[in-house]
Amino acid sequence: MMPGQGTDGRASGSPLAVVVKGYPRLSETFIAQELLAFQERGIDLAIWSLRHPTDTRRHALHDRITAPVHYLPEYLRDEPRRVLRALGLLVRRHPARLGRTALLWLRDLMRDRSANRVRRFGQALVLAAELPARTPFIYAHFLHTPASVGRYAAAIRGIGWGFSAHAKDIWTTPEWEKREKLADARFGVTCTAVGAAHLRGLAAEPGRIDLVYHGLDLGRFPAPPDRAAAALPQDGSAPDRAVEILSVGRLVEKKGYDRLLDALAMLPDGLHWRLVHIGSGDLKQALRAQAERLGLTERIDWRGSQDQAAVIAALRRADLFVLTSVVAGDGDRDGLPNVLMEAASQRLAILSTAVAAIPEFIADGVHGLLTDGSPPAVAAGLERLAADPALRRRLGDAAYDRLRAEFGMTAGIDRLVRRLEEAAA
Repeated sequence: MMPGQGTDGRASGSPLAVVVKGYPRLSETFIAQELLAFQERGIDLAIWSLRHPTDTRRHALHDRITAPVHYLPEYLRDEPRRVLRALGLLVRRHPARLGRTALLWLRDLMRDRSANRVRRFGQALVLAAELPARTPFIYAHFLHTPASVGRYAAAIRGIGWGFSAHAKDIWTTPEWEKREKLADARFGVTCTAVGAAHLRGLAAEPGRIDLVYHGLDLGRFPAPPDRAAAALPQDGSAPDRAVEILSVGRLVEKKGYDRLLDALAMLPDGLHWRLVHIGSGDLKQALRAQAERLGLTERIDWRGSQDQAAVIAALRRADLFVLTSVVAGDGDRDGLPNVLMEAASQRLAILSTAVAAIPEFIADGVHGLLTDGSPPAVAAGLERLAADPALRRRLGDAAYDRLRAEFGMTAGIDRLVRRLEEAAA
């Protein structure tokens, strides 16, 4: 029996609580894809978000998710009465568990004296107080803040919790915190083999950690275009048929866009290209200024955040896809970016970097080209792909075949549902 489901297969009135950092988010289609898959399998769930949405657009995928969405106090000062009301209710209903959890939180606070740690406990109080009476389980996306809130709330309510870890949350969370969460959670899943190996190395019971690739719901994507049918494939030799290079990603350090711009500036004058970028982020102004200094402004189309339909249209129109992921100064890095699988779904040749879990999907020279992320190496890869349409077709076809054979969504959802069933039993 699935969590949130009665013995007759219908919703039981006690939904699975899913804790997320923000909802909905354009950059987290993998979470929306998973929630929709749960819903289609009859799992009754409720979404508890730590933050209100900041994106001005949303994917059509979000519109298909009918689960209720509850927003916890983003900042405790914004809703002090709600927090105090939750505390009073929990003192009356769960005094012993509340006291033990408060001591757990204080121990964490002594090692992480931050406003964020205080906010986590306040949000957990509200979550624990407002969860329906028969909530069977708390499932948190991301091992850092959402897992903390879920863990504290589960301890107060006396129920189990589990998590799905991804990238930044794995590599920037302190080791002591990861060890304690791994010991406490009923299970944890992560979307890369490198992440799973790291967490298993910290876990007292490595078997609690499972590798579950997000995969891609290919039913949401159109059949790829026939790239071999192009009458005049772009090879960068004609000014009026520039090679269109597409990149989709947040403008943050770990995406390596400063290196990509340096690489583009190294391309030979006789190679005609244009870059289309989709995404936004904190480095937007700095990167645009860099492009201007390098004399690239007229060849770059900065499109900002776009919905899934616009991203798919851009993937179908582009000649090649590039994502120059790097390890950021604070240790943050990508896992296996879903956008690489999305590019493969349209048979688009991929140039990326051998960072984190990217080689788990792309073998260099087989499913795409991987570089070390240095501007000269990226420039060499771009020049090679731009000038060789046949190579682009071969790599795009191979990535598409691998996606269909090994990175579909269904197997991962099957595994995750089994974990939830076992943990909530």
